[in-house]
Amino acid sequence: MRQWTIESPEQLTFGHVDALDVRIVAGRLAVLASDGPPALEVAEFDSASPLLVTYDEDARRLSVTYKDLTWDGMLGWLRRDRRRTVATLTVPRRCAVNAGVVSASAVVAGFEASTQVKSVSGEIVLDGVSGEVSATTASGAVESRAMEGDLSFKSVSGDLTVADGLPRRLRANTVSGRITADLALKPTGYVTLNTVSGSILVRLPENAATDVTIRSTSGRLVSAFEEVSQTGGPGARSMSGRLGGGMASLSATTVSGEVTLLKREKQ
Repeated sequence: MRQWTIESPEQLTFGHVDALDVRIVAGRLAVLASDGPPALEVAEFDSASPLLVTYDEDARRLSVTYKDLTWDGMLGWLRRDRRRTVATLTVPRRCAVNAGVVSASAVVAGFEASTQVKSVSGEIVLDGVSGEVSATTASGAVESRAMEGDLSFKSVSGDLTVADGLPRRLRANTVSGRITADLALKPTGYVTLNTVSGSILVRLPENAATDVTIRSTSGRLVSAFEEVSQTGGPGARSMSGRLGGGMASLSATTVSGEVTLLKREKQ
């Protein structure tokens, strides 16, 4: 096992890496899939405490973090010093990635296995990430581009945006955050979107084949698809219908938020 302490801009390269664990406080983080040798580049570093890098060659595991920054203690760092780091990590696309930030922005791109990201208030972009993906935030926004596979999202007030999504499974739960999803569902695709007061907007292709169920206690419901009709009485509203053959499943539920289902016309 090898270790380094980083207190200034630096570059390191490593052997095989199958698992990555990286956590920073403020600044910017990029974790990119690459066919080249695994590497870390720290472009900027402003902290009284060093960054600790640990590489276990036998387990093929790489860790980059502050010694006193744990997963469970990340929320408390909003009330502490803001250690600023600008870093880029490149590892194989089949590497399992665990990435955490407090207020830093993060980009995670190109991975195909297992990806977990956590944020307190920093924004996260998932670009072309497939496989099993989990994103958890307090107030930070998450944007997913060109996703395939499974995405699980949880937040308090953070927003979720899914652009050009082709998910097998998409599960999103937030209290007051907005959910915006532009999807083309697989035949067995399964989407469940839940908020308390946040709005939900979903756009599907006009030839989508999915069963749709939308529910709200007091929020407004809108559908651009004639097949999805509105029902319900006092204290509850709902819309449901089958688009095409109905192979996939889409469910959106909110208490007071508005739900809008839009149609994407053929290009």
